[in-house]
Amino acid sequence: MSEATIQRDATGRLRVSGVMSLRTVPQLWRASEELIRDAERVEIDLRGVSRSDSAGLALLVQWMRQARHAGKEVRFLNIPRQMLAIARVSSLDRILPLARAN
Repeated sequence: MSEATIQRDATGRLRVSGVMSLRTVPQLWRASEELIRDAERVEIDLRGVSRSDSAGLALLVQWMRQARHAGKEVRFLNIPRQMLAIARVSSLDRILPLARAN
């Protein structure tokens, strides 16, 4: 069983759940490439993330790059406190498009 998943919900939002770590980030990246490429808008909801390390944060940066390269804006919703703390320490909170979900 996978420790992390990314899926598109009925609204078109991408939902990530599980652990975002050095071990799971490669599978999340592979699973997300087509989802992001085919998305009209790129909103990634992280509410279901139970734990993350710096590899998870690096994946957010990569998703941001991928979306922008495709000419799309990206928003990250419900970023977990642990991930936000890492982002603040590395000043990535200043460049990541963080938003609150409706």
